[in-house]
Amino acid sequence: MPHPAKATIVDDLQQKLNASPFLFVADYTGLKVGQFAELRNRLHNTGARCHVVKNTFLRRAAKEAGLPELAEFKGQTAIIVGDKDVAAAAKVLKTFSAEFKKPEVKTGIVDKMVVSTDQIKAIADLPSREVLLATFLGVLNAPASKLVRVLNEPASSLARLLKAKAEKDGAAAA
Repeated sequence: MPHPAKATIVDDLQQKLNASPFLFVADYTGLKVGQFAELRNRLHNTGARCHVVKNTFLRRAAKEAGLPELAEFKGQTAIIVGDKDVAAAAKVLKTFSAEFKKPEVKTGIVDKMVVSTDQIKAIADLPSREVLLATFLGVLNAPASKLVRVLNEPASSLARLLKAKAEKDGAAAA
């Protein structure tokens, strides 16, 4: 029978995994305390959080959360979870890893699918959620504004024609 404290830790970890649309797993071996604090701060600014976890607890919590099975991990493991913007968190990890050569991102889960390190880097290269939404809105608005212009064109043409006719008649009468 597992120790009650361990069950509580696994339950807490499972809740974090269920509340997040993504999970990144990183090995933070060799990262200094100050650097780790800096990583946490940068992630916090994007709505993501970094937690140190025991490998066995992570495997058990992921299984209980219904996530795909994760590979066996060795070393010091940290997980990154967040509220919404997976691209912003991936971007922070990518730039931080380039800057400090650590942490080493091992794998991740996005929308219940396992993603590789290369896929996480590709996610990091995506524009932010706000930029994507603005682009999408622009794409949606473009056909509507063109439709309004097309629908208004016959009325505008008629108005220009009547104005030209009135000006021509006014000039002929003078």
